[in-house]
Amino acid sequence: MTTTMRVAVCVGAGGPEVLEIQERPVPAVREGWSLVRVKAAGLNRSELRTRQGHSPGVRFPRVLGIECVGVVADSTDPLLPDGTTVAAVMGEMGREFDGGYAEYALLPNSLLMPITTTLPWDVLAALPETYLTAQGSLDASGIEPGGKGRLLIRGGTSSVGMAAASIARGHGLETAATTRQRGKVAALTAAGVDHVLLDDGGSLVTRVRAIWPEGPDHVLDLVGANTAVDSLRLVRRGGTVCVSGSLSGWVIPDFEPIAMIPSGTRLTAFHSDDLKGGAGAALLQRIVREVEAGLHRPNVDRVFGLDEIVAAHRYMENDEATGKLVLITE
Repeated sequence: MTTTMRVAVCVGAGGPEVLEIQERPVPAVREGWSLVRVKAAGLNRSELRTRQGHSPGVRFPRVLGIECVGVVADSTDPLLPDGTTVAAVMGEMGREFDGGYAEYALLPNSLLMPITTTLPWDVLAALPETYLTAQGSLDASGIEPGGKGRLLIRGGTSSVGMAAASIARGHGLETAATTRQRGKVAALTAAGVDHVLLDDGGSLVTRVRAIWPEGPDHVLDLVGANTAVDSLRLVRRGGTVCVSGSLSGWVIPDFEPIAMIPSGTRLTAFHSDDLKGGAGAALLQRIVREVEAGLHRPNVDRVFGLDEIVAAHRYMENDEATGKLVLITE
C-alpha cells in the first residue's frame, strides 16, 4: 500500500478557492479506528457551509466530507476485514476529524457500515447521506408504505428532495415539490412529482391552496430557516412539518412557538446523525437493494474528480445541481 495520499484540504474559511489539493502521509490505524480506501464521496451543502465558516466548532485546516464509500484497507475490527465494502456518514466526519475528500480516510469502526452491492462507486456514493436523510425524514413525519396523503417538498431539486419524492411516490402519496428555477421543472416531473411549484421566495399559500384547498398533510422542509414558519402556515391543521435541511441556514430568527405553530400541528425534525453506523446499516443495505432492483433511480447530477473540488464547490454554491453531486477520489 502506498505511504502517501492526495487530499482536498480546506485551509481556512472562505470561497471555493480555499480548497487545496495536497499530498499527505496515509494515516496509521489506531485502536477503534480503521483505514478506508475512499472510492467516492457524496458532496453536501453542509460541507459548503463549513467551508464558508458557519461551523464554529470546526478548526482549519480540515479535510471535509461528511460521507464516503470505499473499501477497508487496514482494519482493527475483526467484523470488518480488509477488502470489505463500506459506507460511512456523519459522526463528525469532516468536522471533528478528517472526512471523505481524500484517497484514504481513517474512520471510527463504529461509523463503518458494511455493504454488499453491484452498484458502481458513483451511484453508491449518492446514497448514504441522501437516502438515509430522505427515509428518516419520511419516518419522522409519520409517512408509511401504503399510506395515503399529500406531501409538499420544499427544496425539491436538492438530492434529498428528489430521493424523498421517489420514496414517497412508491409509498402511494400524492406529491408536490418546489424549485426556484424554471429550468428544473422538467427534472422534478421526470422524477415522478405530481405538482411542481415555482418558488419566488414569497409565501406559497395561494399556489398550494390551488392544488390542495385544505393544504398538504405533510411538509418536508429542506430549505429550513427561511421557510419553516411559512410551511407551518401551509400544512393542514393537524398535519406535520419536518425540517431536515439547512439550504437557507440553521437559525430561525425571532421564532415564537406558541404564536407560530398552529394548534394541533406538529413541527418535527430529522438529523441524519441518528442513522450513522449500526443504526443505519440495515436501512442503507435495503436502499441499495431497492436501487439495484430499479425501485429508485438516484439522481446523480454530475461527477467530479478530486482535482476538480474547487469547481465542484463553485457548482454547488451557484445552485446549478439538480440532484446529487459526487466526488470520485481514485
